[in-house]
Amino acid sequence: MSFEFRAIYWRDMVKFFRFKSVLFSSLIQPVMWLGFFGLAMSGSFDKLTSLIPNVSGVPVVDYLSYMGAGIIAMDVLFSSLFGGTTLMFDKKFSLLKETLASPVPRSHIILGIGLSGVTKAFIQTIIIIGFGKLIGMNFFKGYTFTETLIAVAGIMLLVAIFTLGFLFLSGTIAITIENPEGMQSILTLLSMPLFFISNALYPIDSFPAILRFLSMFNPLTLLADGIRYFALGPSFSVMGNHYIYTTADIGMSFLGLCFFALVMLSAALWRFDKVDI
Repeated sequence: MSFEFRAIYWRDMVKFFRFKSVLFSSLIQPVMWLGFFGLAMSGSFDKLTSLIPNVSGVPVVDYLSYMGAGIIAMDVLFSSLFGGTTLMFDKKFSLLKETLASPVPRSHIILGIGLSGVTKAFIQTIIIIGFGKLIGMNFFKGYTFTETLIAVAGIMLLVAIFTLGFLFLSGTIAITIENPEGMQSILTLLSMPLFFISNALYPIDSFPAILRFLSMFNPLTLLADGIRYFALGPSFSVMGNHYIYTTADIGMSFLGLCFFALVMLSAALWRFDKVDI
């Protein structure tokens, strides 16, 4: 890692920890989602589905644990998708102009910001897993210590790839759009279908065929599937639905997220090479 790369990364992390309101909201938001929405919804869903017969011999997972994986994916989505706004404000206050005029390679600016976003996503993911375990989320149930470490590493790898993809997308938009209001509108427009056409909070089995098809290619679905595979196991039942994840399925999730991240990186590099602040 070059000095320039570290400088961009360190500047963004210092800014993250220095602004207490941003730090507090970033750390407390996932806890609030899991604590309020998670507990309220899990109680309702578990009561409604208590009479639904489950597949014999298949471990039954409560809705809180199922949804916990989706909350990790959802929180990472919103934090990474809006992470590029830092470039928007740097551009507005002419800080980006000075950075682009320096000898720092433009690719280092993108990758430095991407790495800082991954670090923040790791912190948020660890908070959700830790708090979730305290309130009854059954991640890694029956796992040995070694299996738990491997599972956590798998989750973090998926989170890192997913975060990089959406940070590169957000950075590309930020460097293109001229005003914060326009960027806010675009990001909101993107986040809503990504969130609702996914299995983050509910199964997609009852979706119309076209939405099920779109969900298969949704990065948020790929991330949620991967997290559930590592945290809940390859076979489990929830709300009467039997989920089976094979190694090939998770391999495809990794490849899909890698492809998405590489496409977004290419778009960001192309846009940064063309930009003239």
